[in-house]
Amino acid sequence: MNILITGGTGFIGSTLCSHLLEENNKIVVLSRHPEKIKPPIKAISDLNDLKDSDIFDVVVNLSGEPIANKRWSDKQKNKIISSRIDITKKLIFYFEKLESKPKLFISGSAIGYYGIDKTDNVIEEKEKGDNSFSSELCQKWEAVALEAEKLGIRTCLLRTGVVLGKNGGALSKMLLPFKLCLGGKIGHGKQWMSWIHIDDLVGIILYCINHDNLKGAVNGTSPNPVTNQVFTKTLGVILKRPTIFPMPAIVVKLLMGEMGEELLLAGKKIIPKKALGAGYTFKYKTLEEALINILDSTR
Repeated sequence: MNILITGGTGFIGSTLCSHLLEENNKIVVLSRHPEKIKPPIKAISDLNDLKDSDIFDVVVNLSGEPIANKRWSDKQKNKIISSRIDITKKLIFYFEKLESKPKLFISGSAIGYYGIDKTDNVIEEKEKGDNSFSSELCQKWEAVALEAEKLGIRTCLLRTGVVLGKNGGALSKMLLPFKLCLGGKIGHGKQWMSWIHIDDLVGIILYCINHDNLKGAVNGTSPNPVTNQVFTKTLGVILKRPTIFPMPAIVVKLLMGEMGEELLLAGKKIIPKKALGAGYTFKYKTLEEALINILDSTR
């Protein structure tokens, strides 16, 4: 297949590209840093670089300013929003002009869509969001992406959870304090962490590509979410390190503000109902399996 990817140099995008190349797909990556992209992947810096003869079967939209890199000032919030909305609008405009449109549009989103209201209930794709920043961001992003459906393009909204992998993602930021024996639960530790191994997230993307019955919101999470307390204990056991230094909620709020409250102190029990219902089989069903795979290969 011919596949166009935005955000192809990021943690998820680069892993996806590697898997797609193994299956002999032809890939074009739209990037602000095309010099980072090596053949056989073709790099472009603007959609206007594409020719009328460029026809894509699938477009995967993963672009966006990292949401957890900086404290959420008004300026940073606007940057996070515009980095997602602007490129998605450009893709919709690009689709409108095409005579031969892609069969599938996969656009990134996040489980932040479901908001921060505290609950231990299982959350599936049908649930609604709230008025938190994370939720409103995802709602706006998805609304633009869904314009592709009006053009006859099957559209999947990939609501990604906490992605665990070897060379990036959430785990890379956690390892140092844990290895220094400074790891511990965050706040009361009862908040849910809906995690997923990077290989399974890519697996769900590939499953969306190969299964026409998948459309709309698709949760990119493991079928077995855990609480922050369980995550902390499991990581400590695998690293053979104590986890006795909790980070109190008040410290999180002081250091990180709204970002810390939404991303670290809140969490929901997300289940990937659509992926499971469509027949996707997870490679890493339990957190222990996922962490052992990642950490054994990084030591």
